Amino acid sequence: MDATWYVRVIRVRTEDNRWRHLVSSPDPQVRAARNPADLSSEPTAADTDRTQVTETSGPTDPLPGGRKLPAGAFEDADTPEPAAERAPRPVRGPVVAVTGAAGGVGALLTERLAASEEIKRVIAIDERRGECEGAEWQILDVRDPALAGKLRGVDVVVHLALDLDLESDPAARTAFNVRGTQTVLTAAPAAGIHRVVLCTSAMVYGALPDNELPLSEDAELRATAEATGVGDLLEIERLAKRAPRTHPGLNVTVVRPAVLVGGGTDTALTRYFESPRLLVVADSRPAWQFCHVEDLCAALEYAVLERVEGDLAVGCDGWLEQEQVEELSGIRRMELPSAVALGAAARLHRIGLTPSPAGDLAYTMYPWVVSGSRLHHAGWRPKWTNEEVLGELLEEVAGRHTVAGRRLGRKDATVAGAAGAAGATVALLGTAAIVRRARKARRRI
Repeated sequence: MDATWYVRVIRVRTEDNRWRHLVSSPDPQVRAARNPADLSSEPTAADTDRTQVTETSGPTDPLPGGRKLPAGAFEDADTPEPAAERAPRPVRGPVVAVTGAAGGVGALLTERLAASEEIKRVIAIDERRGECEGAEWQILDVRDPALAGKLRGVDVVVHLALDLDLESDPAARTAFNVRGTQTVLTAAPAAGIHRVVLCTSAMVYGALPDNELPLSEDAELRATAEATGVGDLLEIERLAKRAPRTHPGLNVTVVRPAVLVGGGTDTALTRYFESPRLLVVADSRPAWQFCHVEDLCAALEYAVLERVEGDLAVGCDGWLEQEQVEELSGIRRMELPSAVALGAAARLHRIGLTPSPAGDLAYTMYPWVVSGSRLHHAGWRPKWTNEEVLGELLEEVAGRHTVAGRRLGRKDATVAGAAGAAGATVALLGTAAIVRRARKARRRI
């Protein structure tokens, strides 16, 4: 046999489960021509499960897979592994548990993580089963102490089981939100988990006339408990700060979105755009920044994969002034003095005519725009602009009618239309004064 034509084809399985054919020959010139890195060394015993060796003495002898060596050439190209031998690619990412996975942001994030090649497995936790088929479901109340047992083998927990419904009983809502977070922050370290991701809101920074534009993630949390659910969110923030001291080694990341839009989100701030007129308080300085749920889920995924550390603020780039919002929405304003607007809002809420306390109004008066610098430095970018999110919000609320935070039924909406767009607002704001006069009259009797 002519040594020049005597070659050994070494078939090696690479890390991505493809075969690489390398040529070995006693002729150093052949080796140098085909393998500049000099791959003449033979496979070791440890490599036998990753290599197949074929010897050939001429250009017509078959190569692995039934192919033939062309005359005057040696095979060293990448070729896919035969389908029968192809093994599933192992996923080395984290196992992630998502609470509140059956609805809202939790459902969207569960679907996103279940479809990600960087996530090994998703454990979906809720009181009911959701629609995601790619997740492993655990049905239980997030406040159940049995949660720790359901988290065995999990690497990261994303806690999204929060009740911020305007119509919920405030005491029951707080009990669920605070107790649920306490349980998660206790169960996670008990199950050997070292990373928990919580989601609150940029509202925790507070809406104040002296706020910087934009606020950094490390800005002081100056909100008060006067707005819907903000007291619960501030308590969750306190629990997040305390947990690493109580459980050394536990990493807690808090994600704070701007005005959240999409996925059926219903808040006092989204209902603001259901009104026949946009209530503007005289001498206020509104600045509107939105956050689409898709961008929030992308930010949560960054936190899950540890691509960014620290507390995170999430929102569209920049903000919109009130005049821009009115121009884009086509909804005109109704401007009221501060004392009138705040006083009427407080009275209407106190007598049960509206679900929104007066504190919600502050978030339409003063800026609370966030920079999102940590996510930006990590490479995250929002896919949505403020203008686009506002457009989607207006589509979502089309056909709904809300006055002073109270959503009107068809009959109420018809009356509002007959009375004129601004007339309904003025009528409802005046209800508090009528009720007050009626109470005074009863006391005289």
